[in-house]
Amino acid sequence: MTSFLIRRLAQALLVVIITTGIVFFLMRLLPGDPIYMYMTQEQSTRITPEQLEAARHEFGLDKPMIVQYADWVKNLLHGDLGKSILTQQPVTGALAAALPISLYIGGIAFVLSNLVAIPVGIICAVRRGKWIDTVLTVLANIGITAPSFWVGIMLIYVFGLWLGWLPTHGFTPPWKDFWLSTRQMVMPLLCVMVFPLSGCVRQTRSAMLEVTHQDYIRTAWSKGLGEKTIIYRHAIKNGLLPVVTLAGMDIAMIFSGQVLIETIYAIPGMGKLSVDALFNRDYAIVQGSVLIISTVIVLSNLMVDIIYGWLDPRVTHE
Repeated sequence: MTSFLIRRLAQALLVVIITTGIVFFLMRLLPGDPIYMYMTQEQSTRITPEQLEAARHEFGLDKPMIVQYADWVKNLLHGDLGKSILTQQPVTGALAAALPISLYIGGIAFVLSNLVAIPVGIICAVRRGKWIDTVLTVLANIGITAPSFWVGIMLIYVFGLWLGWLPTHGFTPPWKDFWLSTRQMVMPLLCVMVFPLSGCVRQTRSAMLEVTHQDYIRTAWSKGLGEKTIIYRHAIKNGLLPVVTLAGMDIAMIFSGQVLIETIYAIPGMGKLSVDALFNRDYAIVQGSVLIISTVIVLSNLMVDIIYGWLDPRVTHE
């Protein structure tokens, strides 16, 4: 197990380095000068070439790109992600404010989607061909095909504007106003959950149907074991293996989906921060956001590999 963790952590580090490197160089290949982004129109017309060069030197933009990336990695090892070009504030402060919000929304969406989807998928498999299987499968198919941004806009129109039941934007920490925070989170959570929940239902149903046709399940039936015993003791553990893989992928989907959802609902999380920084060409914010998101994703994949070994003894980590 130790050698496996070392190998996987080395691979994860390599993936993060490659990902941040690609984003780093692509951002700097975009046309235009980001220095002008934090100047007013009057300042940009009056600035002298010497002042412009001094500003570029302040942010290290006058160096070759490979040197800029090496400096960024060196500063990263000391916990310094740089300074925002637009706000002149440290990147770590902006990320520290936005990351807990995204983790809060993403964590709740991940837990709820799996808590709902796995039992629903099991019910569909056990009651295959019944009316409940048909209804739930149709709903899951609709959830997969519905774009999250369209779902978000429809929810705003129906529950925010037409019925007036829920607020249409903003975020309030639950420890400040739990009721307002809950009402603000209903629509964003539904949007974030719709795709991973629907996909998990379909995958759980498919995996359970495949498991229930295995010889050891038929043997359990022939021994006279009850349905609940067969499902809970024999079928679920083996049927959940593909679901665990999908759950690891859902973390990436949830974080990528939050970019749109946080923008639609004006939630000051990592998604909205990344979008605003990308449009403003705020290199340091974009680079820090990519670092955090890619780290979360590769660590989730590592956890999936470890859980695999616990669920299936045939999987070895040596």
